[in-house]
Amino acid sequence: MKKKIIFLDGDGTLWYPKKTKHTKHPVWIYKDKRYKNYTKHLVMIPSVLPTIKKLKRKGIITIILSTHPQPPKEADTIIKHKLKHFNLTELFDEVYATKDYHGSKPKFILKILKKRKIPKTKALMVGDSYKWDYKPAKSIGVDSLLLESEYEPMKTKAKTIKKLSDIFKHLS
Repeated sequence: MKKKIIFLDGDGTLWYPKKTKHTKHPVWIYKDKRYKNYTKHLVMIPSVLPTIKKLKRKGIITIILSTHPQPPKEADTIIKHKLKHFNLTELFDEVYATKDYHGSKPKFILKILKKRKIPKTKALMVGDSYKWDYKPAKSIGVDSLLLESEYEPMKTKAKTIKKLSDIFKHLS
């Protein structure tokens, strides 16, 4: 069954710190007080732009669901600032900062699917964290892909991809 909607995590999936890339979990940059203007220390992951553009050409709905510990309005502002920084704003249909607990992404996914009248079988979640991205989507019956990294131990049951452009092998 062809996918109609793709949910994507932000940090570690679309962008990461220049200094550590996929060797250290990307949230370190927000905790290190030396990096006040963190956007100048972030880079878009190489396959992101062509992949998102190709998804849009195929008519696939793209939505960011990125977990943030800040209050919702502040977290939304932070994510939208990163999208603007990377000139990605126009490539996403919706953008949400999810709350800092494991049940938040599944609630957002279900709400969005219901609003758009899209069955779970036509949805896919892509992220870099088993605990925050992969497992929550799978727990509600939505297909999920885990982006491989050095900081995330690979789970044998997880479907993994090496780079975002590998997503196309999993769309049908």
